[in-house]
Amino acid sequence: MKPTTMNSMIKFLDLKKINAGYKEEFMAAFERVVDSGWFILGEEVLNFEKQFAAYCGTKHCIGVANGLDALILILEAYKELGVMKAGDEVLVPSNTYIASIIAISKAGLVPVLSEPHAGTWLLDPAALESKITDRTRAIMPVHLYGQLCDMDPINKIAEKYNLKVIEDSAQSHGAVYSNGKKSGNLGNASGFSFYPGKNLGALGDAGAITTNDDGLAETLKALRNYGSHVKYHNLFKSVNSRLDEVQAALLSIKLKYLAQETEQRRSAADFYLQHISNSKIILPVVRAREAHVWHLFSVRVKDRAAFQQYLKENNVETNIHYPVPPHRQPAYKELAHLDFPISEAIHNEIISLPISPIMTPEELQYVADVVNKY
Repeated sequence: MKPTTMNSMIKFLDLKKINAGYKEEFMAAFERVVDSGWFILGEEVLNFEKQFAAYCGTKHCIGVANGLDALILILEAYKELGVMKAGDEVLVPSNTYIASIIAISKAGLVPVLSEPHAGTWLLDPAALESKITDRTRAIMPVHLYGQLCDMDPINKIAEKYNLKVIEDSAQSHGAVYSNGKKSGNLGNASGFSFYPGKNLGALGDAGAITTNDDGLAETLKALRNYGSHVKYHNLFKSVNSRLDEVQAALLSIKLKYLAQETEQRRSAADFYLQHISNSKIILPVVRAREAHVWHLFSVRVKDRAAFQQYLKENNVETNIHYPVPPHRQPAYKELAHLDFPISEAIHNEIISLPISPIMTPEELQYVADVVNKY
């Protein structure tokens, strides 16, 4: 069936419909938490941490309040452990969401931006080495849109210069690298976001850190909790960034279905890749099917504003991830003199089409048809 019309808007992401399927289990979990009388750092958080660590293949998972805090706390923990100090540099892609860069700044470190690969739009290992100085302490690959960065050469560079590798896995839950390891287990530590729109999304803000480093994990458990392992005994000047019991309980439910939903996303992306044939549209380059979980299906088009308006008029809702590159944001005016032509082209042309586990074949066909007729 090839639909030629669509009477209602195809939403970019219908969170109400996505979460409706879990409502009965959510209500039972909520009742369980309420009846327990324990709402912070209890059994629900411990259970989710064990489950998510096992899912990622890591020794440790530390639940925190959100994905930004996850990255900040990793860097702060390395400072407390003497691995980094204020003013040290962290390499990060120049086309990432600004949170990756804010995390570095908030930890008192210096973000050093590096261009992405022109095809995959991910951190380009070939561009990294020229950015390394005697103050460089870490590389932060961002698995943007749900696709894993090329981690083998990144890890080789890190090993050569004795750098830490901190994955920003906010969009890549469950992506599998060629060595069989998942996102979150491809560096020294990884920060995850469970923002509601993520592939594994909470019903509010939530995040986690994964690592195989025992000392780092113990430090992080204190840093998320006022710098304390034991109440009223504070080892560090830190913050309150804890994953709460309700969100942990809901995430444990959704984690059971993540593999199934990821395959549904991959199938939807396969359909787009096979059926979108408009030469004006630059489709994403996929390094390996298992390495992409399609948090977003982003394409590039020269006349983006006109294209987005055309899709809206034809009942297809889109989003732009992200319209302004970080070095052009007022928050980072000190970077405004820098020139990143690949990043700037991506930010000027990128647009995300609807993709989710609940999209029907008819909706996918309609989106492809509309795109092809542009």
